[in-house]
Amino acid sequence: MAARRVVVTGLGIVSPVGVGITHAWRNIIAGKSGVGSLVSAYPNGGYEKMPSQVAGIVPCSGGYAQGAFDAQEWLVPGDSKRLAAFSQFALCAAHQALQDAEWTAPTHEQCERTGVCFGTGIGSLEDIQIAHTQLQTGGARKVSPMFVPKILCNMAAGNISIRYGFYGPNHAVSTACTTGAHAIGDAMRFIQHGDADVMLAGATEAPLQPLAVAGFSKIKALALGFNDCPHAASRPFDRDRAGFVIGEGAAALVLEELDHARQRGAHIYAEVCGYGLSGDAHHITAPPPDGAGAQRAMRRALHSAQMDPADIAYINAHATSTPLGDAIESRAIMSVFGSAASELAVSSTKSATGHLLGAAGAVEAVFSILAVANNIAPPTLNLDNPDFDLNYVPHTAQERPINAALTNSFGFGGTNAALIFAKLR
Repeated sequence: MAARRVVVTGLGIVSPVGVGITHAWRNIIAGKSGVGSLVSAYPNGGYEKMPSQVAGIVPCSGGYAQGAFDAQEWLVPGDSKRLAAFSQFALCAAHQALQDAEWTAPTHEQCERTGVCFGTGIGSLEDIQIAHTQLQTGGARKVSPMFVPKILCNMAAGNISIRYGFYGPNHAVSTACTTGAHAIGDAMRFIQHGDADVMLAGATEAPLQPLAVAGFSKIKALALGFNDCPHAASRPFDRDRAGFVIGEGAAALVLEELDHARQRGAHIYAEVCGYGLSGDAHHITAPPPDGAGAQRAMRRALHSAQMDPADIAYINAHATSTPLGDAIESRAIMSVFGSAASELAVSSTKSATGHLLGAAGAVEAVFSILAVANNIAPPTLNLDNPDFDLNYVPHTAQERPINAALTNSFGFGGTNAALIFAKLR
């Protein structure tokens, strides 16, 4: 029996470049950066003591109509105390995607066939820190009964399922910076294998805490030397890149079996054609020098999509702006795509958003889908001196035919994934 085809019928996003697809896409194409100063955004947050003081920060001035996040627009009474920030971001992105897909009032039978696959890389460091302080200062009786339910990595998925009454697969992924891509790919397979007809898939992260910044600084991962010029800090593929910029946000996709979507007249953005996974089996933080794991993930995605390298017009790279990682990914792309690499547009939207850790793959999937839908390759910002001879779409978006796009995600522990989205054929 042929595998069931899976399409994207709804999108939602909470990102440093905007909340809502309209705002985020417009800003990413216009080359606007969402990277700012943590000290300015949180003047009493303790960031002035950190070596890296920049981050991709979700705008919170105004509401959804202005492309900003106001939790009260998305939460019901009591949620602000009950839900950690990563779950709040997830509910916002999920609601947008469901509205976009017009999957807002499914019947009981349809809810039985609708599932959730939503992940996070870290969960809530903030609540762990708060609970630890409560324990140290007041003993066990001072620890909130909501502590454990707030921090569990499956709580974004669980709260979405509860909010909307979805009885299908309730699945959470936590694979570091590959989380978002894995969540989308796994959701696609749930539909392909008949476990659901509709899946709400994505990932979320709210890591902007001094503890996280200190931890990533300690392993020399974060960009230094840009505290006075935050928007220039994230510079993938540039010779002056100096580390990644931590960021926050979430993205959600409504995935749907093709005939199911057609029968209800849903708008289809793209088809989810390919999904490839691999492990480096090499090192907990560093990929192998030849990018063999990244190569395997891309080749497996192409194989599952039954595509040749020449079929891909755009790659949304994982490229985080680290000296080692960007170079290895570039070599891996050139190895996999060979002579077709010269025709590719390759960009890293992390140059505008920063690195959203577990949410990165979901946010970048949204941008890849919109690239296919609109035939526009988003730019790589701050790319003044490219390291390799590929079209990295420097500074300015490029209009070009994009029938299919591939997006990469790689994570600590040596976990890799690649997704392919294409125009419906």
